[in-house]
Amino acid sequence: MAIDVLDLVDLDKYPIHLPTSGDFRSLLAQTQAQLNDDGCAVLRGFVRADRITGLVQEANRVADRGHRSFNRTNVYFTQDNPAYRESHPLRRFFDRSNSFVPADNFGPESSIRSIYEWPLFSAFVQQALCEDRFFRYADPLADVIVNVAEEGAGFPWHFDTNNFTVTLAIQNAEQGGEFEYCPNLRTPDDENYPGVEAVLDENSSTVKTLALQPGDLQIFKGRYSLHRVRPLAGPRRRYVAIYSFVEEPAMVGSPERTRQLYGRVLPVHMERAGVRADTLVD
Repeated sequence: MAIDVLDLVDLDKYPIHLPTSGDFRSLLAQTQAQLNDDGCAVLRGFVRADRITGLVQEANRVADRGHRSFNRTNVYFTQDNPAYRESHPLRRFFDRSNSFVPADNFGPESSIRSIYEWPLFSAFVQQALCEDRFFRYADPLADVIVNVAEEGAGFPWHFDTNNFTVTLAIQNAEQGGEFEYCPNLRTPDDENYPGVEAVLDENSSTVKTLALQPGDLQIFKGRYSLHRVRPLAGPRRRYVAIYSFVEEPAMVGSPERTRQLYGRVLPVHMERAGVRADTLVD
């Protein structure tokens, strides 16, 4: 790697470079316990404080290459269903805006990427999540991305469509941006619509709040825990790196989803979808 990841991560706090040590086993057990109990583990100051400025500078250099998209969505990312009453969670839609800097902006010289490609990092995350099948995402636009959010932006309440996310806080806005979540609000067998409706009505005691700081690593099981990012205020952008891992090797996104998130697709997206690459139009 062009970047020495051992110089970025606070290995005194998080000795993931010593996977046979007692300190590592203790760290792993603590992280697993947080995920089992709460669906959320935060490793505060995972990146050393004196290296945050470099990550911010890297994000600043590419922030304007982010692709912006706007839509309205319910918490499930599904279409409206008139069979339900208007106040039902399935029928409550919220404005959502995204700006993601695609992964091909983070090359071998990227500090942000170096953490993701460090084999001991992915091994630690896999063990923390107790996942049997665990691979780095093969999508050249989406394996390592940065979400760029500006004043007024945020993420409304939603459940993730994947089992977990791994993110690194890089820079906060002046105000707002708190991460709020409701652990295990639904299960594979029970959507718990009344509980979801109570959260949407701001009438639930299940909501927890995290104020993540630059350098914090978050591992979050979002498929069953409703969550949001509160709107931002102030001119400073919020930067969060997203590290993507999947259950199958060689996976890439669909052309439709890739174009929606990143504004373009590559031949590999078309080929994996069974579409001739020479039909690619951007």
